[in-house]
Amino acid sequence: MMAKTGKENGNYKDFQLWQQNNHPIELVNSFVIDQKLDYIHENLVKAGIVQKAQHYLYSSAQDYTDKGGLIETDKLY
Repeated sequence: MMAKTGKENGNYKDFQLWQQNNHPIELVNSFVIDQKLDYIHENLVKAGIVQKAQHYLYSSAQDYTDKGGLIETDKLY
């Protein structure tokens, strides 16, 4: 699938892994920030990789729990 997509896109020679487009969204308030964090964290749950986002070892979802993650990070708010 990636090889087919890459051959159809003149910007790539062999294959394309990422989508070509992006849609930047300004994080203007805590509602938007929460919405985007939930989307990022819940992708693992929706994919069936984990039952809860914070169960994935490398997810920043752990940073928003009392336990904390593997490395110290700054929360967005």
